[in-house]
Amino acid sequence: MTNDIVSTSGHADEPVLTVRGLTKTYGRRPTWYRRHPHRLVAVNGIDLEVGPGETLGLVGESGAGKSTVGRLVLRLIEPDAGSIDLLGSDITTLRREELRRMRARATMVFQDPYTSLDPRMTILDSIAEPLLVQGGTGRSERYDKARSLVRRVGLNDAHVDRYPYEMSGGQLQRVAIARALITDPAFIVCDEPVAALDVSTQAQVINLLQDLQAERGISYLFISHDLRLVRLVADRVSVMRRGEVQETGPADRVFEAPEHAYTRELLAAIPGRTPRARRFAAPVGAAPAAPEPATGPALASAEEVVAPAQ
Repeated sequence: MTNDIVSTSGHADEPVLTVRGLTKTYGRRPTWYRRHPHRLVAVNGIDLEVGPGETLGLVGESGAGKSTVGRLVLRLIEPDAGSIDLLGSDITTLRREELRRMRARATMVFQDPYTSLDPRMTILDSIAEPLLVQGGTGRSERYDKARSLVRRVGLNDAHVDRYPYEMSGGQLQRVAIARALITDPAFIVCDEPVAALDVSTQAQVINLLQDLQAERGISYLFISHDLRLVRLVADRVSVMRRGEVQETGPADRVFEAPEHAYTRELLAAIPGRTPRARRFAAPVGAAPAAPEPATGPALASAEEVVAPAQ
């Protein structure tokens, strides 16, 4: 899936996104009746990289901090510490106008398209809105480009005058993708983009994302709790637990020979895993198991990992 696309900085081998020491903590301030404030470390000093034309899968259980990372790397929420180098700029230092221009090149597809689209706007207006916000384009140019993207994502001109409540979940997710694409981004955060869809619609949306990546060289941060799905779409995988990255590596290696006990536990929980794979999975928190001799692997193959239960 990785393409030899030159990044914005002009070098094909330079990462599109580089995160170092990223931290985000939520908490309540102390009051006269609560002397000890409650604090939650959502993201704890993580490092990530996404290369040009690459898909990095970010996986982990619910509450691991995956969606927080997705919002942090676009500065939709402010980090407490760390650096975020996106398309050659440290966006933690950008001012409001500079950040607005940057977001034309780095966008996001949210999990629930019903809440990410304005119910009072038609589909055509919703898709064209980012160009209006960025400025520099006329009304006819915005709408022409929006109509072109409507057709590119598998919808037709009959959909453009509809409102979100008149569309299915799969159609709305295609609208959200068209909206993310209209500013010609180089990087897109996909936060559980197919979690709310049925299996057949999931396949259609995933195929669309992969086709668009092949055409445009887009880099994805693909956030999901579905390991079988990530196995199919990602070039590399980072595994998160309690706000920290446990391991990162090529998707084939992480799924076939995981190094961390938590990763093995996640893989063992995938429906369709063989009883033998479950038996060899180490419990969370246990020390990594010693390598098995050449006579037989300790884990199931990638085919066993992604195969559905019989």
